[in-house]
Amino acid sequence: MARPISLNSTATRIQRIVLQAPADTVFYAGQFLDLDTRTAVDQALSRMVRAGALRRLARGLYHRPRQHPTLGEIVPSVEAVANALSKRDHVRLQPAGAYAANLLRLSEQVPMRVVFLTDGKPRKVRFGGKVIELRRASPRMMAAAGRTTGLVIAGLRFIGKANISSERVAHLRELLSLEDR
Repeated sequence: MARPISLNSTATRIQRIVLQAPADTVFYAGQFLDLDTRTAVDQALSRMVRAGALRRLARGLYHRPRQHPTLGEIVPSVEAVANALSKRDHVRLQPAGAYAANLLRLSEQVPMRVVFLTDGKPRKVRFGGKVIELRRASPRMMAAAGRTTGLVIAGLRFIGKANISSERVAHLRELLSLEDR
């Protein structure tokens, strides 16, 4: 005889949280540990993946899929995945290189491999045809991590001192708020 599903089961509570979140939200198992044990949470997430309510992006990372009528399933943004990695691993992340320059519109180059500096473990995270590379950085490089100033420093470092023109400085002045300047 099948066991009746409790309306207050771990899976039901996780499903309620997932359905209330916007599509493309990235989740990790640690977010749900206040609901039950790690084993129960992992089991519930695994069942939700099998049922199609969640997609597994990478080890320990899940997202609620969003369907586009023409494009099909949309993969979550790099920022959403990086934010979830940062929270899950309790590390700071700072966009670096071509990605930082692209975010600031200092470069039109769109990198295939997105690089973040981290004070955590270096590794590569692959999801949906994209790669996020986490590179270990010194505390000095991570001093402004997570702030606009850190992004500006990383973007300017990428384009190089010789390519910093008055037009680019004016562009950054327009882009940044008074507080960020």
